[in-house]
Amino acid sequence: MPNRLSEETSPYLLQHADNPVHWQPWGPEAMAEAAERDVPLLVSIGYSACHWCHVMEHESFSDPAIAENMNANFVCIKVDREERPDVDAIFMDACQAMTGHGGWPLNAFATPDGKPFWAGTYFPPQSRGNMPSWTNVLDGLSSAWAE
Repeated sequence: MPNRLSEETSPYLLQHADNPVHWQPWGPEAMAEAAERDVPLLVSIGYSACHWCHVMEHESFSDPAIAENMNANFVCIKVDREERPDVDAIFMDACQAMTGHGGWPLNAFATPDGKPFWAGTYFPPQSRGNMPSWTNVLDGLSSAWAE
């Protein structure tokens, strides 16, 4: 069943239209939903030619259990950096300030009014090396928000 990206024109957003994640485009509706549910925004930014964006989509965003976690604990927004360079710039600046580096996919977490509070790039489905799994990231940020 398609999510809210199925009506978009961006090739990148349309690549995610059949994910089990309840993706929606950047906009006031997503922010209002996050405020109403009292959950953070999960803003995932990429572009259609990005290799690691496709890898993360295949490994994590297509996984029903991971998608269930994302849908339950966040309002999930997908952004095409080529279509919305203004949004990308805000979150990339935040990611670089927080981590010292950046890249895509850019996965950022923000307050319901869009202020970033944590960001990173690619996360694998299982922890490896000193890289946490995407599920560990989701669980940690969801717990931190709730507490």
